Amino acid sequence: MLYVEDIHTFYGLSHILFGVSLEVGQGEIICILGRNGAGKSTTIKSIMGLTPPQQGFIKFKGIRCTGQKPYLMARMGIGFVPDNRRVFADLTVGENLEISERSFQEGGWDKGRVYDFFPALGKIDTRRAGFLSGGEQQMLTIARALMTNPEFILLDEPTEGLAPLIVNMLEEQIARLRESGMTVLLAEQNLEVALRLSDRGYIIDNGVIKYHGTSDDLRDNEEVRNKYLCI
Repeated sequence: MLYVEDIHTFYGLSHILFGVSLEVGQGEIICILGRNGAGKSTTIKSIMGLTPPQQGFIKFKGIRCTGQKPYLMARMGIGFVPDNRRVFADLTVGENLEISERSFQEGGWDKGRVYDFFPALGKIDTRRAGFLSGGEQQMLTIARALMTNPEFILLDEPTEGLAPLIVNMLEEQIARLRESGMTVLLAEQNLEVALRLSDRGYIIDNGVIKYHGTSDDLRDNEEVRNKYLCI
């Protein structure tokens, strides 16, 4: 469903990604693992068009889309959950969702379905997003992405800075997304959560993919984990 081939991404003159390649099949959850600053978020943003690669290419559903504007990527069916949440603080929960709704079809995501998925949000529909807790904001950010009715969703550090109880809840909901037919690419530092959720994983270090394998392979390979993931 997603094919990334040999991308090189820069921030100004700083070379961040060095030939990153990965694949995500339909219905899979794939994780990108790595330390802080390894290149996980840049990879996600490069796919979404926020930091377009200067070399290499990206294909989504067989269509070459390297460097497309983020709104065009969303129209193609990619949802994006940023690591810094970026909710509209002055708008209510409901308004944050309503402005994101796109081409609703029967059986797709609307506000009612989102509130069934995250019941806690339904109870605070009229609360301004700036007054939400970190966990509530993360739920809202994921819900807002779902309102675009994506086929594929990019999750950038969804559990970062959250209490264990909220992390467990989000893990369950991300697993439910796969059950609904969603394809997911997950950038995550929480190794245990990522491996429980994912079919396969890529380890990135200093902007280079260093290892690729199934979740079981990663779980069993202590040498690779110690080399690239331990602090």
